[in-house]
Amino acid sequence: MGLFSRKDKEIKPHKEIKPHKEIDIQREIRKAEKEESLWIKCSSCQELLYRKEVERNQHVCLKCFYHFPISVENRISSTFDKGTFVELFGDIEPVDFLKFKDTKPYKARLTETQEATKKIDAMVCGRGKINGIDVLAAIFDFSFMGGSLGSVVGEKITKILEEGAKTKTPVIVFCASGGARMQEGILSLMQMSKVSGAIYRLKATGTPYLVVLTDPTLGGVTASMGMLGDIIIAEPKAMIGFAGPRVIKDTIKEELPQGFQRAEFLLDHGMIDMILPRKELKQGLSRILSLVT
Repeated sequence: MGLFSRKDKEIKPHKEIKPHKEIDIQREIRKAEKEESLWIKCSSCQELLYRKEVERNQHVCLKCFYHFPISVENRISSTFDKGTFVELFGDIEPVDFLKFKDTKPYKARLTETQEATKKIDAMVCGRGKINGIDVLAAIFDFSFMGGSLGSVVGEKITKILEEGAKTKTPVIVFCASGGARMQEGILSLMQMSKVSGAIYRLKATGTPYLVVLTDPTLGGVTASMGMLGDIIIAEPKAMIGFAGPRVIKDTIKEELPQGFQRAEFLLDHGMIDMILPRKELKQGLSRILSLVT
């Protein structure tokens, strides 16, 4: 007998190998897109920027001064006196009149967007104060289907304009839109003339109508309410136009001028009245309102 004895090891059955979990690639991509990274790329100068610094700078690029699109909540907090903004007409909801379907039904697209943004549609209207001056405002929400002009957007703007005419309160519209909402067809295009008529009636009472054009303001929004202001203000480097530059270039078969359709180009050619940086916008609006009211 040896000095050492070996005890046979108990042979255990192999663990059951679980099958790999199937990964939904599209779901993972959507999840990654929703998660905020620490860095953000400027769409103007292509510089990689620290997100927190951009946010501290009111969402303005620290390198080239490009003004990023901002949420309705940020627009309200940076423009209106604290605690004075009260939303109006918040119960108007979109309807799929045409039973429209592209890659998916319009009704399903609306539901998905409402769940993702926690908004009813692409417009927030309300009453507030700017340095103590009463104003009515309509603010486009670009995060909701690109701020597209549909029946709800048109109805809310019309109502805020009618309220302005009734109470003789100045109206400010903050534009950020890709244009008319194609899923609503002719009903979307009708909003252009509907809103333009309401603007005419507001002006007939001698009530000021101001417009702030932000990046981007395109299509039917530019062609109607965007260019009808008594005073038209733009944020720096905002893209403003009807058709996009690529469409125009392909149509006329010519190279476009440097900075074409940007706020600075439009100011040089008399299409807008002034450019105000975001940090100066509240004081600028206050000075204008004190002169015209």
